[in-house]
Amino acid sequence: MTSFASASHAIRHVFIRNLELPAQIGVYHHEVGKMQPVRINVDMAVEDVADLGDDLAKVVDYGVIEGKIRAIIAEGHVNLIETLAERIAKTCFEDSRVKTARVRVEKLHALSAAESAGVEIERTR
Repeated sequence: MTSFASASHAIRHVFIRNLELPAQIGVYHHEVGKMQPVRINVDMAVEDVADLGDDLAKVVDYGVIEGKIRAIIAEGHVNLIETLAERIAKTCFEDSRVKTARVRVEKLHALSAAESAGVEIERTR
C-alpha cells in the first residue's frame, strides 16, 4: 500500500494491519446465519501535529478504530463486504482529523483456491 504520510502536507499515516475477526457476512445460502473469518486493513491519512506532548488525545487512536470495527461487526449480518468496508470508512471519519481512509475487507474462505477475496475502497473527506 502506498504510504499516506507526508511531511510537506502535515499528514500522519495511522493504520491497522490484518485484523482478523469472525463476521456474519455474505449473500449466499451457505453464508447466511454463519460466522466466517474476515481480514480487515485500515489506512488513514490524518492531520499531523508536530508537538504531541506524548498525549494520546492529540492523535487518532487506532484502538478506538478497532473497537468501532468490532462494534460494526457485532451489529449482525451484512450481505456485502463492500457495505462493511463503507461502514468502516464512515466510522473513521467520526474523528475530524481523518482526511482519507482506505479500507480493505477480505473473506478468507470465499474461494477454495485463493487465500482470500475482497474489496478495497478509498474515501476522502
